[in-house]
Amino acid sequence: MNRENFNISKFLHENFNYPFPVLKNPHADQLQKMTDHEWIDGKYFWIYEDNPDLRKKYQKTKTSHIAAYFFPTASPERFTPICRLMLWAFYNDDLYEESESDDIEYVKTHTAGILNGTIEESLSIIPLRDMLDATRQELQRFIPPNSITRLSQMVERYFQGLEKELRYKKMKEYPTLEECIAFREKTVCLYPFLQLLEVDLEVVFPLAIHNDPVIQRLQALICRMSAFFNDVQSVIKDEATESIYYNTVKVIQNEHQISLEDACIECLRLHNEDLEEFLKIRASLPDFGFWHDAVVKWVDYMSFILSGWKAISAGLDRYNTTEFPSASELQKRLTEIR
Repeated sequence: MNRENFNISKFLHENFNYPFPVLKNPHADQLQKMTDHEWIDGKYFWIYEDNPDLRKKYQKTKTSHIAAYFFPTASPERFTPICRLMLWAFYNDDLYEESESDDIEYVKTHTAGILNGTIEESLSIIPLRDMLDATRQELQRFIPPNSITRLSQMVERYFQGLEKELRYKKMKEYPTLEECIAFREKTVCLYPFLQLLEVDLEVVFPLAIHNDPVIQRLQALICRMSAFFNDVQSVIKDEATESIYYNTVKVIQNEHQISLEDACIECLRLHNEDLEEFLKIRASLPDFGFWHDAVVKWVDYMSFILSGWKAISAGLDRYNTTEFPSASELQKRLTEIR
């Protein structure tokens, strides 16, 4: 099949299938209004105050609706810090995708420090410090300090992956497929939100469960599958923005010297292998004793991320056009607000 006749959107939505329900939080509209008016055009207006078109593009991304598919039963109070962190994730990813890898260490340290309370927001100069501090204060109502510390550690994990992405992009070199999958697992930025499922479930799991290798593997598989899906979804946009060096599809294409279509098919095969493993593990979870029923529910909620993301992302301009956002305008704004 010629590339011109290969419809990536159709391929994605016909072949990436999940045997999980699609649920959506009924408070999505309420929180999206808060996101649009109180945050993007309110408290965080200054970040893009001279670019109303870019603010409008973030509003069209509907970050609270994305969160609604990941956290379908959270009350408005519990849903608020989740939605704030979701907006942070998109702002942060766009601000730093054009940075130097050496700059990320400072941002990583201060982001994690503000989240876990070891660095005062007033002593930091990172642009999104207010957003992080507000998220931490809101989360303190619902989860204990060790859960917030775990969240900050997962955010650090994201930045560790981002450092590697930026390094390969600067060198204009492809990593091996194994390397790419390893850091895309981190930079898809789902590990933080997998921890926040405690907020929705209203259950705080003991450290032994969080550290259980079965639970950790399930979370890794969710992140990997989401990265495979996302990289097929955004491959055309990534080609346009020279982000090909950390797109799994492009890495496969480079490594095997095959067509884009064949690379997408191979990405699907890797995704389906992970899905099969996830389903097998979910069907034969070890006995977690007192916590078992809650863990089963937690694993179910993990799976909602996959089915939910497929459901909402098909209609987002961010992933279906090359217009959002311009790397040059984001990098210009980051330089101005440093």
